[in-house]
Amino acid sequence: MSQERSKPRVAFVCVHNSCRSQMAEALTKYYGGERVDAFSGGTALKSAINPQAVALIKELYGIDMNETQRPKLLTELPEVDRVVTMGCNVVCPVLPYEYESEDWGLEDPTGKPREEFIQVIREIDEKVQELLKGL
Repeated sequence: MSQERSKPRVAFVCVHNSCRSQMAEALTKYYGGERVDAFSGGTALKSAINPQAVALIKELYGIDMNETQRPKLLTELPEVDRVVTMGCNVVCPVLPYEYESEDWGLEDPTGKPREEFIQVIREIDEKVQELLKGL
């Protein structure tokens, strides 16, 4: 971690930065915002965060991602200490600096029934909490 920063930075990466990576960013800020700076980004953009993700994160956690987040390209993110890919089954680009990385291998819940979408949210919740324990 850079000497100028007091908190580690984590970036969650998914192709479109519209669903899983956005939810991971929101939950990391929710659980550990005082200890870590969380970001998310993608290699291509959707115009908005997945509406079902927005609705369920608001319902389950009271977080309005439309007010606090937006889809972003990786090039818009600051230098981070750790990159977490969501499991997009594509080769993620390599960022031009050193960082730790891991892949969570999550299914994309887009277009799936509510119960399956919530299951992915619960998986992200568990993984975020585990990540925070290790920072």
